[in-house]
Amino acid sequence: MMVQLPKSIVIVGGGIAGWMTAAYLAKKWGQKTQISLIESSQIGTVGVGEGSTPFLKQFFADLGWHEEDWMPQCNATYKTGIEFSQWTNSERFASYFHPFFTPLDLSTGDAFFEHCNRLRTGRGDADVKPEHYFSAAELVRQRLSPSSVKLPGDIDYAYHFDAIKLAALLKNFALNLGVYHIEGKINEVFTQNSQIQSLLLESGETLTADLYVDCSGFSGLLMKQALKANFISYSDTLFNNAAVAIGTLHSDQAPLVPQTKSIGLKNGWMWQIPLTSRIGNGYVYSTEFCSPEEAETEVRQALNVDESVPARHLKMQVGRLENHWQGNCVAIGLAEGFIEPLEATALMLVQYAIYELEKGFTSNHPLQTAQQNYNNEINRMFDGIRDYIAAHYYLNTREDTAYWRACREQIKVPDNLAYLLDAWDSGACFETALDHLDTQLVYLRPSWYCILAGMGRFKGTQPNPVAPKNEESLALLQKAVNHYFYKQQFPIV
Repeated sequence: MMVQLPKSIVIVGGGIAGWMTAAYLAKKWGQKTQISLIESSQIGTVGVGEGSTPFLKQFFADLGWHEEDWMPQCNATYKTGIEFSQWTNSERFASYFHPFFTPLDLSTGDAFFEHCNRLRTGRGDADVKPEHYFSAAELVRQRLSPSSVKLPGDIDYAYHFDAIKLAALLKNFALNLGVYHIEGKINEVFTQNSQIQSLLLESGETLTADLYVDCSGFSGLLMKQALKANFISYSDTLFNNAAVAIGTLHSDQAPLVPQTKSIGLKNGWMWQIPLTSRIGNGYVYSTEFCSPEEAETEVRQALNVDESVPARHLKMQVGRLENHWQGNCVAIGLAEGFIEPLEATALMLVQYAIYELEKGFTSNHPLQTAQQNYNNEINRMFDGIRDYIAAHYYLNTREDTAYWRACREQIKVPDNLAYLLDAWDSGACFETALDHLDTQLVYLRPSWYCILAGMGRFKGTQPNPVAPKNEESLALLQKAVNHYFYKQQFPIV
């Protein structure tokens, strides 16, 4: 049986994953496929995801959206990378910046790679701070908008935004393209031979479709509950399973800094994300090492806010489904899996799943082959991201709490991460190791160098020496940014 474009689709669950799916498929298949989305106002959405990767730019381009049309409505700001601090006990490696990359980084980036290899192979000391070599860091230092580039080509940057407002925009867009919106709650899912037959609503209405898309969040109403899909936990590698989110107001009228902050706390880390309307803050932690009450107290102290500022507690199920497309059902978003907010990959995985779904239905393959290809590719993405996220925890050098020690000593190190670390530590050619795993990696060469250097993975370096600074690279970055960017600071709050 060859794969065929579905004539009807029912998406279960709204939120940003559901409406991203509805909007994109309606844009691509709207004239050929009837799309319905059912959601219940009685069931809330997570709605605190406020960061993205540069991949999201492509999604908006595919919808035909322009930044000036959607960003103001979603209190959005730009993001050029992530600053990590307090993940080590070293003064020299107390913080580092993981940038997104631009054509301006070619010469200074090569110097960074060379200096990293010099230090790790014992050929002398060197400046290995990523922020001294990549132009995204210079945009942060000057608080410049990455959209104000005068380069003939494109540069990588991402966004911060209010996820609830973005979901509302996507909803309106999808409805205008003919998506049928149903407000209601599903009472029962009828299945037969690992296929969904129909959905019975609380109102008594019955829904049927050629394809069902499960965007019901962690509950996994269709895939996990009805079809009994197998879930593979990452909890032996990634310990964090909860978060507490608190929003705060801006304290000054200065231009916003186009970066996310990731700050190590006692039992996890705290994000800080600037929106035009507020700062989004949250503490991602493990309940094996502290209680929700203790986590809330700690993050309030870190932010210097009292009980009058509301907090929202969230639970996380870290891992992925074994199969994401099973029978006539596909899971997208939290229903298919979740890693954690570090590196802001949640919406990237949603977007990638949607693209791969469209690819699968237009592949002209037998249905079983299309499904297998889809599942293999989504699993590769999840596992590849897991490997990179795990590196943050395994590479930490903090000794102050049992949590940080456990992240080094009790974590199950993924095979690919172990292979890369062995190559890095042994002084072998790291490029060869990266090439060997090329088809399995999600994060590419610059990102691996940035995290290994940023976390101070160098044998023989003193605990707290004064770090050298590559003034030549810094001067080149400043000159390039001053030449290729307008002095546009966005926004002022």
